[in-house]
Amino acid sequence: MTSPAAADRDIAITFLGTSGYHPTERSQTLGVLLPDLGLAFDAGTGTQRLTRLCRGDELTVLLSHAHLDHIIGLTFLVVPVLKGLLRRVRVVGLPEHLAAVREHLFAPALFPVAPPFEFEELPERLALPDGGVVRHVRTPHPGGSVGYRIDWADRSLAYITDTTARPGAAYESLVEGVDLLLHECNFGDRQAEWAEPTGHSHLTPVLEVARRCRVGRLCLMHFDPSLPGPDPVGLAAAREIFPATELMHDLQTVWLARGQRPSGKLA
Repeated sequence: MTSPAAADRDIAITFLGTSGYHPTERSQTLGVLLPDLGLAFDAGTGTQRLTRLCRGDELTVLLSHAHLDHIIGLTFLVVPVLKGLLRRVRVVGLPEHLAAVREHLFAPALFPVAPPFEFEELPERLALPDGGVVRHVRTPHPGGSVGYRIDWADRSLAYITDTTARPGAAYESLVEGVDLLLHECNFGDRQAEWAEPTGHSHLTPVLEVARRCRVGRLCLMHFDPSLPGPDPVGLAAAREIFPATELMHDLQTVWLARGQRPSGKLA
């Protein structure tokens, strides 16, 4: 089990996957793990890496939505539970997203083993064992999506994916003043015309959200897998608008320190 003492340490945030839509040779689809807390945002194909990184035997997965690239990794957790590597897996999300997972992802014709998970509808506030409190807001995306924020007594984290960044976006009040913002950036500015029709974001509006909302640090993730190279959206240009920007890669870890803006340590 996760100890409440985790609240007394820097919090590790590891990117299990940073791609959108489908995996590539360099990246798996999106998933973010807080290994000391047994907490994950989404369950993309990078979930195959989770059991060797998670430091406890209980896991809570917060789903942003039920598109396949964000939930397929739930099927990878069945065997770890059956083998006893994970004692408990709790999947938390909106009712319609949980229904999609249970009725479609785990339909017997697709996956013949019933998942040994607990499915829990997302409450207005979710208390974590270490004292953190999870809040959320619905965000526009085909099929609907959810943005999350976790507040501890001395630090905060937000996770925003699969929505379109713009002035007055539904989630701006949620991320206001957050220490660390994890935000999708599916497209660079050259692909801006694709953002609105697909329900995703391109670079400059994401940076402007971070600046307008007085975010401490911004980590970009969920990149279009068709964009080439290790810098698909242009980090140097991003830092001209919002200097405290990082571009995340698979298995990269960022540390959220106590009582201060996020530390610059990356692993």
